[in-house]
Amino acid sequence: MLDSIIQKIKENNLSVDIDLITKAYNLADEAHKEQKRESGEPYIIHPVCVAKILVELGMDTNTIVAGLLHDVIEDTQYTYEDIVNMFNAETADLVEGVTKLGQIKYMTKEEQQAENVRKMLLAMSKDIRVIIIKLADRLHNLRTLKYKSSEKQKEKAKETFDIYAPLAHRLGISTIKWELEDLSFRYLHPEEYYDLVNQIAEKRIEREEYIKNIIEDLRKNLEKSGIEADIDGRPKHFYSIYRKMVNKNKNLDQIFDLTAIRLLVGTVKDCYAALGIVHTIYKPIPGRFKDYIAMPKPNMYQSLHTTVIGPQGKTFEIQIRTFEMHKTAEYGIAAHWKYKEAGSSEANTGDSFENKLTWLRDMLEWQKETSNPEEFMEGFKMDMFTDEIFVFTPKGVVINLPKNATPVDFAYRIHTDVGNKCVGAKVNGKMVTLDYKLKTGEIVEILKSPIAKGPNMDWLNFAMSNQAQTKIKQWFKKSKREENILKGKDLLEKESKKQLVNFADLYKSDAFAKVMKKYNFNAIEDVYAAVGAGMLLASSLISRIKEEINEENHVTNEQMLKSVEEQMQKNEKKINTNSKDGYGITVKGVDNLMIRLSKCCNPVPGDDIIGYITKGRGVSVHRKDCTNLKSMSEEENQRIVEVNWGTSKGKEYIAEIQVEAEDRTGLLAEIMSIITDANLKLTSLNAKSAKNNIATMSIKISIDSVDKLKNLMKKIRNLKGVLDVYRLNS
Repeated sequence: MLDSIIQKIKENNLSVDIDLITKAYNLADEAHKEQKRESGEPYIIHPVCVAKILVELGMDTNTIVAGLLHDVIEDTQYTYEDIVNMFNAETADLVEGVTKLGQIKYMTKEEQQAENVRKMLLAMSKDIRVIIIKLADRLHNLRTLKYKSSEKQKEKAKETFDIYAPLAHRLGISTIKWELEDLSFRYLHPEEYYDLVNQIAEKRIEREEYIKNIIEDLRKNLEKSGIEADIDGRPKHFYSIYRKMVNKNKNLDQIFDLTAIRLLVGTVKDCYAALGIVHTIYKPIPGRFKDYIAMPKPNMYQSLHTTVIGPQGKTFEIQIRTFEMHKTAEYGIAAHWKYKEAGSSEANTGDSFENKLTWLRDMLEWQKETSNPEEFMEGFKMDMFTDEIFVFTPKGVVINLPKNATPVDFAYRIHTDVGNKCVGAKVNGKMVTLDYKLKTGEIVEILKSPIAKGPNMDWLNFAMSNQAQTKIKQWFKKSKREENILKGKDLLEKESKKQLVNFADLYKSDAFAKVMKKYNFNAIEDVYAAVGAGMLLASSLISRIKEEINEENHVTNEQMLKSVEEQMQKNEKKINTNSKDGYGITVKGVDNLMIRLSKCCNPVPGDDIIGYITKGRGVSVHRKDCTNLKSMSEEENQRIVEVNWGTSKGKEYIAEIQVEAEDRTGLLAEIMSIITDANLKLTSLNAKSAKNNIATMSIKISIDSVDKLKNLMKKIRNLKGVLDVYRLNS
């Protein structure tokens, strides 16, 4: 295995320290000697394959060494200090950076994913090589995904689609991006994947002959003009073809450009000369020419793209670039790592290594201002997946923005102050409205006013970038603080009266100070502002304070149970809850208590349940996997009591499920049909579609057993394009 790494190094002509790499291999082999992969193979195979991927990317010695050792700190007895002593601090930092990405534990699926991404962005900002090692690690794991369970395969494939493939794209490492997408596609949609593979294989010989004739034609014409070029036909990747079929609603026979022809030439001058020859031979399709040489993509990609009409009236794409551009197109930021090591070799051109990562700095700044995990992940995917446009400032500076961006996005990209003082815009010298959709190549000028009152709330309806939306929300949050303080104070006083307590007394209590600390508030004004802005519910805050006061009074579990029983007996209507409110649930065998099904997790008969004794509101029943229970303190756990489903029949319960699927016509109708066929009552439905063509539906259903719910979820999960169906927990 070591020989295979050394052979790969020689094939790629890398100037690296083979002795150090050999030392790393020997340590990894020793550290993992007792461990096996799920395939039954020795574990050392995985780090060796990761190291070989890093060699193919042309990475430096420390990165390849860290690739061999990336699981050593996490899975063996070796420590960070051991790696520093045996190798160096730089290698140890890389290994630790990769290790931390895999050691995060969070309450919910959304929170875990969001924090993983935040951690990755931070690691990337410190040393971009950490994420390159992580991408190599994920690629080899996907190559061996067949040894995992079907459920794990889908989970890893979806995570790769959502996070790792977009990151590889942003870093310009297309050689990894395409393979990650194709492997994920294979496990998420196996039927569509293998159907597409078979269809393409059927016409492969015919297609190869067609491309061969075009390549020969191009070669002859380029030679006549004295242009030396390497020409080849590159088959489009399966997921790329599938996405085009879905987006354009076409079958495979209607997709002609299954192969892109690539011309590699020596200089930029030859690129444009070759383009002229191509357009002389074949008729170009208007609007399908893109010049990424003059305006490179943020991930450093440079090339000329043109789609032309060839023999038999079939369209095909031609990409023209230099050999150096091709290396960057395949390996992205990895290909430019040598420039950072060289120090100033590229800085003299005004295109320094750090400038290539401006998008990362923008995203880091934005993520600091976004605390909601769902909002963060939605914004991350939007930033990663959205197509881009390129516009100019009046001084000729190129600004990249999301597709369909408006002058508002442009203004906030220039500077926060420019956005806040924006009162109008000119495009190519003509006045436009602020919701005008910018197009590539346009010159944009923002009109400012020193007396501007700030952004308009309506701007949120057409601002496309996370940066603009976050800055607009920040402005309103700050400007409305005083108003929110007054509103929050009023809401808390009203809620206190509703819960039969005096807010002034609560405020003076030690419990209030404890709750403020838990919520990270420094002053009472911060509490008022949060409640007034809707960031914190007044009812939740008052209840939490009352619970803290209970804890201070050392009320034991048995005392609370007794007090609840006594309270119930005072009101005969509430005693007889077995048939009306109790849902047939018994608490420690007692069936005459006030029972409340918790709305945070909506338990249904058949679910494993547990009770929580509240102050004055009876027993709140939760599912055992409810996230609210998991976040309880040790003192709060004393309020937990055993509860069981009784024999009450005919009663209906509300359950909420979430469906994530590829957006397509008729999907909602099919889901409604399944619910109707099952004779279930739909109580609410909330559906939205993200810009990455993924639809999310939250569905509330009236149901009388968990078995019926599981059956319903199974049927929905079997629908075409459905990625995931799960119970909502909070």
